[in-house]
Amino acid sequence: MMMRAVILAGVMSFGLAAQANAAEPIEGTWLRPSTGTLVTFAPCSDGFCGTVQNGEFQGQQIGAMAGSGTNYSGSITDLAEDKTYRGNAEVDGNNMRLEGCVLAVLCRGETWQRQ
Repeated sequence: MMMRAVILAGVMSFGLAAQANAAEPIEGTWLRPSTGTLVTFAPCSDGFCGTVQNGEFQGQQIGAMAGSGTNYSGSITDLAEDKTYRGNAEVDGNNMRLEGCVLAVLCRGETWQRQ
């Protein structure tokens, strides 16, 4: 009986480790080069929420992106202007191209670097 419990515990811990290693590419801390802002994307109820880690807006959420693999979409808030835009992100290794769009035709973006 004791051996069975040990084996079950080992299998469960392996499963948790596999989940931890299966993180989505958007997860982690990213640097927005134009402002020096660090934003951490982590799982949340809306997909992956971005939270500012430094500066004037530290602790505030900038939006949420849903998706998987290399492509994500959702909303992004410019906290300085208090405006929310439709957003898209494409992750390529340690770079993420993040764009915010108005009316789906007027888009501005920037490439962020993983920290």
